[in-house]
Amino acid sequence: MSDGLNGKVAFITGGGQGIGQGIALSLAKRGVRVVAVGRTLAKCDKTVTLIQERFGQEALAIGADITNLDQLPNLIEQTIERFGRLDILVNNAVSATIKPLLKLTQDDIHRAMMSGPMATLLLMQAAYPHLSKEGGSIINMASSAAKRWDMTNYGLYAAEKEAIRALTRTAASEWGGNNIRSNCILPHAKSPALEWWTQNRPEEAAAFVKTIPMQRIGECEDDIGEFVAMLCSNQSRYVNGQSIAVDGGQAYMG
Repeated sequence: MSDGLNGKVAFITGGGQGIGQGIALSLAKRGVRVVAVGRTLAKCDKTVTLIQERFGQEALAIGADITNLDQLPNLIEQTIERFGRLDILVNNAVSATIKPLLKLTQDDIHRAMMSGPMATLLLMQAAYPHLSKEGGSIINMASSAAKRWDMTNYGLYAAEKEAIRALTRTAASEWGGNNIRSNCILPHAKSPALEWWTQNRPEEAAAFVKTIPMQRIGECEDDIGEFVAMLCSNQSRYVNGQSIAVDGGQAYMG
């Protein structure tokens, strides 16, 4: 069975680095035309350059801050104008605020909700009419933060990600009949955010790695990107509404 990805189009937020870039490369490897979106256009341009150099595949970079919610439908329209279709939506961009509850400000909460569930939902809504034409796949990024035994400092980040999980499950229920599959992954990967965490909270990071049965952090492309490509492929055509930890066995999703 073919994976069915060649010639499709994927829109990826946070596509200029880390997990988003890893997903972009894994999809492009299979013939998917990628739209890499991020706040820093130069980083997205780098992703496009890597795709062209490695796979000779057409790709588009767009510089945009997804917290500017009014512009999100236009980003989808730019994709349609360039490639004529949209088959895969990857909501990857996020802002992570790690603070005790009593130190969270309204600005912290607003930024988290705008870049997380609000941007995710609005992009899903904008993508829906295009994904429903021939069937498509939505991949949203969640987190195992809410599965931590001790959630000290992780309340807002976990809330943001759990809201995304709820939206994903709802889309799976409401849009599955239109052949749109919606799934979440909960990844651990060597992203810039994780590197920051490792540098700024080295003891916590080292202790965390010890809780991963495979004793390592995943690679953005070879572990996370490859799994997302499989999840978007024909081989996963009956997988819908799931939250899947891609984390070496650390999270217990039961």
